[in-house]
Amino acid sequence: QVIPGHEARSVEALCWAAGDRLFGAGLGGDITEYDLARLCLARSVDGCGGPIWSMAANGSGTQLAIGCEDGSVKLFQVVPGGIQFERNLDRRKGRILCLSWHPSDTHIAAGSIDALRVFDVSSGQTVQRIMVNYHVQKVKRECIVWSIAFLSSGTVVTSDSFGRVQFWDWERGTLLESHTVSTSAVLSLAVSEKEDSIIVGTSTGATYQFQLLPVKMGSLEKRWVRTKPFQHHTHDVRAVAHSSTALISGGLDAQLVIRPLMEKMQKKGYEAALRKFIFPHRRLVSCARKARLLLFQFSQHLELWRLGSTDETGKDGEVLPLCRMPEHLLQLKSKGPEHIYCSCVSPCGSWVAYSTASRFHLYRVQYEGGSVSIKKVPKVPKLLLPAYQLQFSSDSGSLFVASARGSVHVLQLLEPGGCKHLHTFRPPSGSPEAVYLLASSADGHWLAAVSGDWAIHVYNLKGFKHHCMVPTYSCAVTALAIHPVTNNLVIAYSDQQLFEFGIPEKQYTAWSRMVQNCGLHKVWLERDSPITHITFNPKNPSHILLHDTYMFCVLDKSLPLPDNSALLMNQSTLKQLPETARQRQLHAFKICKKFQPLLFADLLDENCLVMVERPIMDIKTQLPPPIQQKKFGT
Repeated sequence: QVIPGHEARSVEALCWAAGDRLFGAGLGGDITEYDLARLCLARSVDGCGGPIWSMAANGSGTQLAIGCEDGSVKLFQVVPGGIQFERNLDRRKGRILCLSWHPSDTHIAAGSIDALRVFDVSSGQTVQRIMVNYHVQKVKRECIVWSIAFLSSGTVVTSDSFGRVQFWDWERGTLLESHTVSTSAVLSLAVSEKEDSIIVGTSTGATYQFQLLPVKMGSLEKRWVRTKPFQHHTHDVRAVAHSSTALISGGLDAQLVIRPLMEKMQKKGYEAALRKFIFPHRRLVSCARKARLLLFQFSQHLELWRLGSTDETGKDGEVLPLCRMPEHLLQLKSKGPEHIYCSCVSPCGSWVAYSTASRFHLYRVQYEGGSVSIKKVPKVPKLLLPAYQLQFSSDSGSLFVASARGSVHVLQLLEPGGCKHLHTFRPPSGSPEAVYLLASSADGHWLAAVSGDWAIHVYNLKGFKHHCMVPTYSCAVTALAIHPVTNNLVIAYSDQQLFEFGIPEKQYTAWSRMVQNCGLHKVWLERDSPITHITFNPKNPSHILLHDTYMFCVLDKSLPLPDNSALLMNQSTLKQLPETARQRQLHAFKICKKFQPLLFADLLDENCLVMVERPIMDIKTQLPPPIQQKKFGT
């Protein structure tokens, strides 16, 4: 799930308070609470201290502390329905870049430039000020304290721009330990719940683990020791978290990495696999199959392209010359600072729709000769915004709009360029969560909708009524689609499990039960990238086409499932084997890893498949250059 961005609202800090309430703050100077059911901004309060650089909640979740550009630390009370300003703590010169509460909620540690301060919460006064460079001779450049943690023992842990992780006795103001882990800045820091392990992230893309270990076997004296280095990022590691079983890091390279702590794992399996998530997981490309068009969604504009074509044929792996080049037809810019949340183009290519947090837009596209014109549809029905997913029917006659509280709106598209509201589906038992995935059947009879509580509801489009609910599974749905011939609903979950549900029969199919009884291959289950799209070949009903970021797969239901002793080979590798070896590897999964990273894949017709790659290097060229490190032998 995604909360859409805003050009004028940067996010510098996030924290949880009062249980499951999420707050954010940034350089706009506002404290924002997010509605996690509707995935939008719930309310916003001015921090009254200029840009906000840091924010932290106390252990009980009843108070928020923010660190501001003007050097002030402000306390806010978390109350039902919002937050209320409580008071200012002792203000000094210098922006507050990081904050941490003592577990007892009696003191707050704050890091700034060249110094850290400790505040007494009850009096609001500064009770300790420590210059982080007082013991370093002839320091000519300022030291930025990027991250801070206050341990229950009274130790304050800091990470700074000199590449150091330092441990301080806040009452005496003395340095206990200092570890230089990098030649560049250490940007982020997180402590385990038991306070016996720390993870730090650096500007070189490396993360390090520190553990509190006995000085010698059987000794009660313990010291912090750097134990494990990891290099999973190429750029700044801006955020880290420490769970009971894993280290989690997020970098400027747009990757979220979950690194399991193997000593905490009971057995190998899905939970013990290293996971790298490359955002986004939502659909940013939609395809007009009949018109052979692709619609690309960017943060504040859309681009419509016509695919190129060729008359040539060739062998596998050959690049064929084009008789018609891809053509950029139009660019549609969104007005205002809000980011586009979702978009879609109709199968015929004549309709384009998109939504931001507060607006829904529908356009009629007309093609006359070599020219393309676009006209906004006036008087669009007022819907419960924002829209979270848009889906046109296969005949381009209807538009389904996923909305809040489990609702789905059905709009009828009218010629020459209008629409009217036909019906709104809602789950019988109600739902506080927004719908984030839709799938409609090719015959126009069925619509499946997935809400944030992972419930899948199936609706009858002919009678405008609720048909059934798919049995709830324990993981989130990442993709689903309805088979054009059998009307079976194929569902992919975040733990890589696949299910097939017969909509007319209201039960799982025999093939789906067989999959659950036999189990999927362990290599398939340990993949770190979720299935993001499912489609079918109507000419071959036994084929299911699905893809994630790193592979495209044709799942042939007519073939047996592979057991764990079989190899899930890339097709290019399989073709190099002798015929007898290939026959031994004959199973349901046909995997192609030629196209990476894969943003979108869909079947245009029985002989044509369109793939959209988003090379990582193209993304990295738009990022600031990483820290250059000299490597051995160069």
